[in-house]
Amino acid sequence: MFDIKIDDARYWRSCVDSIVSLVDEGTFNISKEGISLKAMDPSGISMVSFFIPSKAFSKYEVEKPISIGLNLENFSKILSTARNNEQLNMKDSSNKLAIEFIGDNSRRRYRLPMIDIKKEADKEPKIEFESSVEVKSDPFREVLKDATLLSSLVGFKTEKDVFKISAKGDAAELEEEHSNPDFVKKISVSKASTVTFNLNMLDRMVRACPPGNSIDLSLKTEEPIKINYKIGDATVAYFLAPYMET
Repeated sequence: MFDIKIDDARYWRSCVDSIVSLVDEGTFNISKEGISLKAMDPSGISMVSFFIPSKAFSKYEVEKPISIGLNLENFSKILSTARNNEQLNMKDSSNKLAIEFIGDNSRRRYRLPMIDIKKEADKEPKIEFESSVEVKSDPFREVLKDATLLSSLVGFKTEKDVFKISAKGDAAELEEEHSNPDFVKKISVSKASTVTFNLNMLDRMVRACPPGNSIDLSLKTEEPIKINYKIGDATVAYFLAPYMET
């Protein structure tokens, strides 16, 4: 049994949006420490790992650890109805998730069926990364947007104090170099890294990052990238396999 309340319903919607951007169903593991989820996308090339601590909630009563499987797409649709200044209450009820939006003079209730998830995601991959880059979310998203005009792929390259982004298409090629704090807040390179990724997947991963936040990129040549950022008290991390020419 659990009974959980958060004062800003729209904040919880933002958290769930960071997950549903990649997967349409998953299992929330609810414990006294907080709520976590790990899931692979249907193609099997990417993974999301989410955690929000119990302190993020105004009410957090959990009798014992419980796992609930949900259709995240339907959950997100319900959360999209959240209005300004509404609170959100969630509790388990007869194998369904009872969702209640609480306004100043109103209450709105939904019941979302819990589902069986056949397989949860494996543990996060263990990679000894060669480079780490902390970028500002807004200009980074702008660069990815520019790259989509040319290609479905984007290349990252790290050198000492420099982060390079490239995209190549039939019509034109793009190459950017960044080292100033307006884009790159921090860079650490033990060995230069060069790797290419699916641009659409990357865009979906960074979409939920709040404006003005930082995004951490961890890179190693021919290895999955790790992307992580904060949404308030919540932490979301993604892994994406590199594009390999066949």
